Amino acid sequence: MASGYGLHGGPGRCFPFWQEMLACYVVNTTSEDSSGKKKCAPALEDYYECLHHKKEASRVKTLQAAYRKAEAEGLRENTPTAGQIRNLGLLNREDDTKKVLDSR
Repeated sequence: MASGYGLHGGPGRCFPFWQEMLACYVVNTTSEDSSGKKKCAPALEDYYECLHHKKEASRVKTLQAAYRKAEAEGLRENTPTAGQIRNLGLLNREDDTKKVLDSR
């Protein structure tokens, strides 16, 4: 699981997180008292996130939902006209320039 070897022979993706978590446990717990495990909760959380990417997946899902909602509502302002897209501002530049200068 946390041997330190990745798929291609180098260190595994989550091995540094495993080492950090293990070091925290070694420093904060003893064989008689395991109450120091609470101090290692952030390190354990980081390790699990590296393994499973659940927080990342949740953030991506939220962003995608917000993007789809905005896209469905059509909240895009100042959309370019078909002519502006077609000529990329190179042809009929005078007309486009006048529009821009008049809007100021």
